[in-house]
Amino acid sequence: MPSFDISSKVDLQTLDNAINVVSKEIKNRFDFKGAHVVIELNKKDFKLSLEADSEMKLDQIKDVLISRSMKQGLSAEVYDFSKEPYPSGKVTKQEVIVRNGIKQEDAKKIVKIIKDSGLKVQAAIMDDIIRITGKKIDDLQEVIQASKSWNVGIAMQFVNMKDK
Repeated sequence: MPSFDISSKVDLQTLDNAINVVSKEIKNRFDFKGAHVVIELNKKDFKLSLEADSEMKLDQIKDVLISRSMKQGLSAEVYDFSKEPYPSGKVTKQEVIVRNGIKQEDAKKIVKIIKDSGLKVQAAIMDDIIRITGKKIDDLQEVIQASKSWNVGIAMQFVNMKDK
């Protein structure tokens, strides 16, 4: 039976390149000359630490981060900006989590959407991926097309497509 996997992996090297491009661009921007800016990537925990003089500059850093990441091939949905920026002395800090892998609750949400869609496929959660199987490869392609309209808040990749 044909199958494919839905995953949400972030390539560490691509992420690191995007962070380096953002750091270089911010340092060269006129409005950031002499300003306190720190952009650090914790590669082990997939966390970004952002520091700037003000919340407005922090927002500008986030905009540059998203646009440069998209040019590197990363979706804007890999960044979790849900933690609020907080003042720390003279600077404003924010911790940004990089989503890597599909969490259990997101996987359940995706499987429910697939089952509710009425497509003739089966979905199974396997750790941090979702395996989709169907009788025809056309059914699998319908799932991929339908997934573009889902708003689950994670970047999805469709990998490991097998025919039989």
